[in-house]
Amino acid sequence: MLNHEVPLDLVFRALGDPTRRALVERLVRGPASVSELAEPLTMSLAAVVQHLQVLEAAGIVRSEKAGRVRTCRIEPAALRAGEQWLGRQRTTWESKLDRLGDFLAGPETSEGSPS
Repeated sequence: MLNHEVPLDLVFRALGDPTRRALVERLVRGPASVSELAEPLTMSLAAVVQHLQVLEAAGIVRSEKAGRVRTCRIEPAALRAGEQWLGRQRTTWESKLDRLGDFLAGPETSEGSPS
């Protein structure tokens, strides 16, 4: 495995869980405390913290503690890396599908209509 793939693996693994995706969706709107993030979820605060630790390990979220409050914020660079990888895959597949479409259309559409 190439070294540059490891962080990307962590990003996709972290985003593979619906709770963590919900946390990311919330943090995209702006920073929030752990208790604010936990409020709409039906799980313990400790479980939310574990999910946040996975997101932090993947570089998606960064947190800071001020007094007794831990505030989390999104780290766009990690999400951008995933987006760029997906974009490259999309470009490759779109190109292949375009070629398939040309092939399936056959020579009669590329040479004009028969007389």
